[in-house]
This record gives sequence, structure tokens and C-alpha cells, in this order.
Amino acid sequence: MRVSAGKPRTPILVGIVEDHPAMLFGTVAILNNTTDIRVAASGAAAADIVARARRLDVVLLDLSLSDGTDPASNVRTLAPFGTSILAYTSGSQPHLIREAARAGAAGMIHKSARIEVIIDSVRSAARGQTIASPNWAAALESDRDFVSAHLSRREAEVLSLYASGETAERVAHALFLSRETITDHVRRIRVKYAAVDRAAPTKVDLFRRAVEDGPVPQDR
Repeated sequence: MRVSAGKPRTPILVGIVEDHPAMLFGTVAILNNTTDIRVAASGAAAADIVARARRLDVVLLDLSLSDGTDPASNVRTLAPFGTSILAYTSGSQPHLIREAARAGAAGMIHKSARIEVIIDSVRSAARGQTIASPNWAAALESDRDFVSAHLSRREAEVLSLYASGETAERVAHALFLSRETITDHVRRIRVKYAAVDRAAPTKVDLFRRAVEDGPVPQDR
């Protein structure tokens, strides 16, 4: 095989924040098996990467870490690198994807993506491109800032409790309101969702909207 006499290309340096050992091992093996990408630092927390590397071109960030940190705080921790941060996730929690995007993540790689897709995404991110996978696009499309833009603070409280499974009576007791007032709040919430083509005629639908928009955590 002929070897080019030109100056060797500087490899793309990658950091990986992943607390699942098998997933981390596999991703490192995939990237290090290329000629132009090297994993320069890896760890179970964003702070580990900051401590172990001086320069990185791309960081793959797992969005659901066992240390309890959230995507936004981890993106901020990694910000000093001034590099592309990609959500590296199963895509099962759209609200975390949206949080990462708001904090400045440059796109998403699905953990089940084909090897060539993972490699090409890292290369594209190193060139400053946004990695807009279908899951990434779908998560951002559903992010309409609905709660902050359309619901009052009280309506958001009612949605959080009622959609979580509480009855109107128990929500009323918790918020020191009458059952009729809670029923009226729920009615107005449904009207507002319907007005933006996100109808929620049933309590299950309200639960889905509450998960999508943040008042109810995804893992409930």
C-alpha cells in the first residue's frame, strides 16, 4: 500500500461521557478503528472529561447519567472546550433531547445507529455541522415552549398533578382550590392544547403532553 508523503492529518479528538461500561467500550472501539478519529478522553461524568483532556473536537454526551446531572448542566460543564457536543442517546426521552438542544448541543447520535452513521456524524460535527437525525428533529418539532408560552403558573401546576394520575378532588385539596376550579383549569388547558393542534381529549393524552412539555418527568 502506498503511503502519502504529505503531512499526516491531525486526528479528530473525541470525548465520550457515558456511564454504561459496555456501551462506552463499544463506542471507543468503533471510533478508534478509524484512521482519522481518536477517543482522547472518556468517563462517567462530564467533569471527568474536563479533567482528562486539554483539547477535544467533538464530545458525545449521554443524556441520562446515573450521577443525576441534567443535559443542560453537562453541556455547560463541557463548554470550555468550545467544541461540538452531540447528544448520544437512545432517543427515548425527547424532553432531554430538547434540553440539550436549548443548552447548545449540535445534534444527536442514536446509540443504535449503524457504525458508519456514528462515524460520519462525528466527522460532520468536527466540521461544525449540525447532526439532525430524525429523532433530533422530532424532539425539537414537539418543543413549542407550550407551558411557558401558553399556560399560567396555576394551570401548569394543575397539569403536573392531574396528568400524573391525581383526581380533580385531590388536586383541589393539594392546591387549596375547589373541585370546580380544577375542572375549569383542566378544561382551559385542553382548549389551549387543541388550539395548537395538540389535542388532549383524554387524561392519557394530557399525560403525554405533560411528559412532552416537562411538567411530568419522562420516567414516571
